[in-house]
Amino acid sequence: MNNLLIGTASWTDKTLIDCGRFYPREARTAEARLRYYASQFPIVEVDSSYYGMPTAANAQLWAQRTPEQFVFNVKAFRLFTGHQTSPTVLHKDLQLAMGASVPRVMYYNDTPAEIRDELWRRFIEALAPLRDAGKLGAVHFQFAPWLLRNREGLAHVAHCVQQMPGHVLAVEFRNKSWFEAGHAEQTLAFLRELGVAHTIVDEPQGFANCVPCVWAVTNPALALLRLHGRNKEAWNQKGLAASSSRFDYTYSESELSAIVPEIKAIADKGTKVHALFNTNYEDQGQVNARLLMRLLA
Repeated sequence: MNNLLIGTASWTDKTLIDCGRFYPREARTAEARLRYYASQFPIVEVDSSYYGMPTAANAQLWAQRTPEQFVFNVKAFRLFTGHQTSPTVLHKDLQLAMGASVPRVMYYNDTPAEIRDELWRRFIEALAPLRDAGKLGAVHFQFAPWLLRNREGLAHVAHCVQQMPGHVLAVEFRNKSWFEAGHAEQTLAFLRELGVAHTIVDEPQGFANCVPCVWAVTNPALALLRLHGRNKEAWNQKGLAASSSRFDYTYSESELSAIVPEIKAIADKGTKVHALFNTNYEDQGQVNARLLMRLLA
């Protein structure tokens, strides 16, 4: 188990707190909940950094409130990964710097270069307290479903890697073009060349915005497994509740038992494995993380 860190994506979801099954009644504050979570699991994924830029102040608090060996994986800000972004989530001074012509929805390639450079600088600065404390695991880039395996897509991934030298990076693709039509080995070779960790993904199959579960290591120091559930019916639902229903799933013991040999095979080679459940309705992720820990033990 020394090479295996198992946890969940986020520890602050409203349904998790409201269900009352994971956190004890006395864990009523953000600090108490993080301290309790860190007493149960050795790793967590910071999901909020995808929706808005993280802050060094919060990162410092996270470092202070967790045990010495605790690890935070941090999702990259959504503008970096090619997702549409509202300018209202940017710092006020950057909004003002873009002037009255700022669009209602921004994309990375349409953002002024000086604004992009400053966002990268501030993102790295915000993660510094975790890195200084030895608690920053991987910075996780979950690229947009419309990032294709073509010249532009390859160039953007390489560009993102170049912006964060000295950090451990993990890459997750959300478009099947990266692995279909014989491209799997080429994609893995590309990630090895960049020195980043390939994200092994467990999710429904049969959609353009899904990739197969490829048990491969591209960075000998780290393999990342993210389990999104297998809720095929809700995967591409539209509407306000689509995001939460997509990851509404509880893995059975037999489903998790089936992947245990694959996880052990990677860990036995000396590669550290981070396994994170992104099933986030109520305490599904925490229940399954505990079950996987038991099965692997």
